[in-house]
This record gives sequence, structure tokens and C-alpha cells, in this order.
Amino acid sequence: MDDQITGFGEKIPAPSSDSPKAGALLGIKVLDLSRVLAGPSCTQILADLGAEVIKVERPTLGDETRHWSPPEFADGTSAYYATINRNKQSLTVDITTKAGQDIIKKLAASSDVLVENFKVGGLKQYGLDYDSLKRLNPRLIYASLTGFGQSGPDAKKPGYDYIIQGLSGLMSITGAKEGEPHKVGVAVVDLFAGLQLTIGIQAALLSRQRSGQGQQVDVALFDSALAMLANVGMNHLATNEIPPRLGNEHPNIVPYQVFAANNNQHFILACGNDAQFAKLCELIGADWHLESRFNTNPNRVANREALIAKLNDIFSTKSRDYWLSAFETIGVPSGAINNIREALAMPQTRARDMVIGFADSPVKVLGNPIKLSQSTVRYQSPPPKLGEHSQCILQSLGYDQAMIEQFKAEGII
Repeated sequence: MDDQITGFGEKIPAPSSDSPKAGALLGIKVLDLSRVLAGPSCTQILADLGAEVIKVERPTLGDETRHWSPPEFADGTSAYYATINRNKQSLTVDITTKAGQDIIKKLAASSDVLVENFKVGGLKQYGLDYDSLKRLNPRLIYASLTGFGQSGPDAKKPGYDYIIQGLSGLMSITGAKEGEPHKVGVAVVDLFAGLQLTIGIQAALLSRQRSGQGQQVDVALFDSALAMLANVGMNHLATNEIPPRLGNEHPNIVPYQVFAANNNQHFILACGNDAQFAKLCELIGADWHLESRFNTNPNRVANREALIAKLNDIFSTKSRDYWLSAFETIGVPSGAINNIREALAMPQTRARDMVIGFADSPVKVLGNPIKLSQSTVRYQSPPPKLGEHSQCILQSLGYDQAMIEQFKAEGII
């Protein structure tokens, strides 16, 4: 595809392979054996950055997310599948067969990276594990994304974002103070783990430049979720206390939360330091920043309930737009709480090319947030149809048409 088109209808020229703005990972070949969300989110980033990504799917069924609809686009592509599979080629292979395994081995022999999210040991029975494939290709980066990693007592357990959110403690700090714990609205552990896998792969590629050797990259959903606890996890390590669920309040900063205006529209106020709190007090005609209960952030945290009650009374007297305008004037961070339609319609969204469409396809996708001034992100093709590229990929491996037809007849591809 020669051009990429934003979801707002503006055509953007796609750089050619010899352009100084060609993809940063141009020339890197990725064999993608992953499915669903975490692994494919990683390989989509690699594809956006210019890598050639061959997505291996099961014949007939393909990736499970092809069937996770409604909703779907006009051509039948499920919105879920389209989320993390643009810029890829689709090859259908039954890896449980000897012929299918041989196809994967041929591809692995010429690939720079292999990404998989099978259960630990799941590919060994097919001779497609790291130890087997590194003998064919010592330079191969073999990236494994699992629920609990390649080691530890839970290594062989399957991993699901929802369950990991619970096990990791993430759900225990998400949701209203009173009531049950909540998961985050999207599968953040899957997506965060996909980012970690991407970073690990790029680090391994840089290491290979020095050593000439590939290696295995081992990323776990559980490890990623624990890392996501960030300052809240560190609060426990510093005090040995169990962090509470605070709803929309911040555990370490006050006031830093959601408030309601008089029209029952909500906004976020984020006073990150004492100077900003003083500006807020001046705006509303209060001298709370001079009181010992509220003059420093630690004191405001200790007297959170009293201060928030006072602010609720003030903010309920005027509209959300009034407060947001007033906060912007004095330089105190704040923002509206948009629904998804509002967020994707913002001028900033358009300016940053964060909604992308493709020529000759009804599919629109969320853009890549990585903006590079030279080796720019490319949107070359919409999510592929199942097996769309099987013929050309197999021909490139040396299979003749008769053999390809035989594979089809036997259900191997």
C-alpha cells in the first residue's frame, strides 16, 4: 500500500524502503507465533517500526480474536483483532503436523525474532522450543511471553490478564473505597507486558550486534503487573502496610482526584505541589494554604477528608467549564473526563495522527504513540485476512505450487 490515510481522511505519504525516514527496524524479520492480545501487541509495534512480521495462525480458525465480535468493521474484521494486527502478513500453518513444523523451522532459520505466548514447554513437543531453534539459527531472538515466566512454582500455569490483575494486587487498589475491587477498563497487564517484551527484543537485537548471538527474552504477565504497582507497591515496601483502595484519590498527593461541578459533570484536579495548592486557594478566596492542617502536602494527606469536604462544597457551586477555565488561567493542572467518542474527536488526537485509516479498507485503528523524527512509524496495511499471504510466503521458502496445493488438501495450511 503506497499511502496511509488517517481516520480523519487526510492522506499521508508512506516512506519508501530507501527513504531516510524508512522504518527503524527495516530489515528485521519477525516470526509471530503469538495470539490474542499481549504477544500481538508487541509484534504490531515491531511492524509499525518497519519490521517484516509474519503472523502464523491456525488454518480455518486463525487467531481467537478474529471471532471476538461484535463489533466488527464492514468487511467482517473484528474490532478486537484489528486492535493489534495491522502491518502484518498472515500465514496459516498447522504446527501439530510434521510438514507444518518444517515450515516454521524454515522461517525461523531466516528470522531475526520469534515471538510466542504458548504455555511453558508447549512448543517443545513440536521441536519449536528455543533450544531446538537456536541450533538452526544461533542469531535468533526467541521472545516468550507467558503468564508467570519460564521459572518458578507457577511457571506452567496459564496466564489471563483479569486473573493476573487480581493476583498481583492491582485490583485491590482499583475501584471505589467502599465496594468490591475492580479491574482496569482495558487489559492493561497484557498491553504493559507487550511493551516490556518489545523493549526486551530491542535490547536483545542491540546485544546481538556486539556478540553475534541471539538469546531468549522471558517476560511474564505477573512480573509486569507487579512492576505496574510502582509507587503504591513501594509504599508497602517502605512501611509494610497494605495500601488501601482510594477510588479516584491519589495515595500520596492531595488534592489530586475527581470532583463534581454543579451540573454533575466531573473533572480532575491535580495539585502536584504546595505552590499549585496556594494558587487554588487564592482562586477560591480561601486561606487554607496558611493553615497548619493544609500548608504542606504531607499535612494535606493526613487531613485529606476535611480538605476534600471543603473543596466539594466550593466546586458544587459552579459549572465544570467554569472551573476548568479558571484552573487553566492560574496554571493549576486539571482536565475533563471524556467518554471515548469525545477523546477520539479531540483536535489533539487529530494533530497527533492517533486515529488511522487505510486505503481500500473500512478498518480504522488507533495510532502508534511513538513519534520518531527520522525513522517514522508506518501504517502500510490493515489487519490481514486469514491466510492472505500464505501462498507468497511458502513460495519464498521454495515450495512449488503442487506442494502448496497438497498442503491445502491435507489441511496443513
